[in-house]
Amino acid sequence: MAASEDIQVKELDKRASGQAFEVILGAPAPDAKGEFPLSPPKKKDVSLEEIQRKLDAAEERRKVCELNFKHLIIPREIQQFL
Repeated sequence: MAASEDIQVKELDKRASGQAFEVILGAPAPDAKGEFPLSPPKKKDVSLEEIQRKLDAAEERRKVCELNFKHLIIPREIQQFL
């Protein structure tokens, strides 16, 4: 936690809905960490087998969804002809 002399608080506005403040922080501590890394963390290498396994699983999900969709559509078409 920063010391109270490092923080300044200025009241900006008073309204019926509440108050607005501006908080001004002091200079960073000398032992504070400098810069953040600019690049995102490295992603793990994905093998061809893992990609193929994911593609196969997606294809299975697609087939299941199509079957469920057909089961919903067929009764509606039958009802139209009755």
